[in-house]
Amino acid sequence: MNILSENKKIVFIYNAESGLMNAVKDYFHKKRSPETYQCNLCMQTFGGGISMKKDWKNYVNNLDIPVEFLHIDEFEKKFDVKDAKYPSAYLKNGSNMKLFITRDEMNKVESLDEMKELVTKKLKAI
Repeated sequence: MNILSENKKIVFIYNAESGLMNAVKDYFHKKRSPETYQCNLCMQTFGGGISMKKDWKNYVNNLDIPVEFLHIDEFEKKFDVKDAKYPSAYLKNGSNMKLFITRDEMNKVESLDEMKELVTKKLKAI
């Protein structure tokens, strides 16, 4: 089955708001108190830095399905998903949005390798 021919996309949502001021605030929060930072997707894929980890970027760029990353405000403006919880990921299929990775699953991940394993496992199930 060719995922691309089915007009599907994975939409990852950070548990953070967009914008320069929010990015600066999040950066310092991750540096000072990583244990209280509320976005495990950010922690695993960006770490303490301001850019996406190269290994993660290479991984998502080589998937057989397009991937989009949005902040809470961007996601809520673009999609009408009731009761969404963050961080999480949705599978967009045409105009339908289906929960792909729950907040609980996302928050249990303890490393970038675990994040990649989770995404790979979920993709095999579709």
